[in-house]
Amino acid sequence: MAGREKDKDKDREVTFQVEEHIGVISVSQTGWKKELNMVAWNGNAAKFDLREWDEDHSHMSRGITMNKEEAKSLSELLTGLQLQ
Repeated sequence: MAGREKDKDKDREVTFQVEEHIGVISVSQTGWKKELNMVAWNGNAAKFDLREWDEDHSHMSRGITMNKEEAKSLSELLTGLQLQ
């Protein structure tokens, strides 16, 4: 990516809307919660989203987003693991 394109991306405002809260995976000592949600980023269709959020969902950590097929594959992989 050319230097100007990178600068343009840095200045671009990221918008999001948490459309569905699926669940909390863990809570850190700071109170941030690792959550699985359905989040619409930049006006696009909502995707499964796994990341940490502050209490009012105004700040977040880096995370991952997955479409339905990717989430299904992850679910199958986790189901096949012996986690005990």
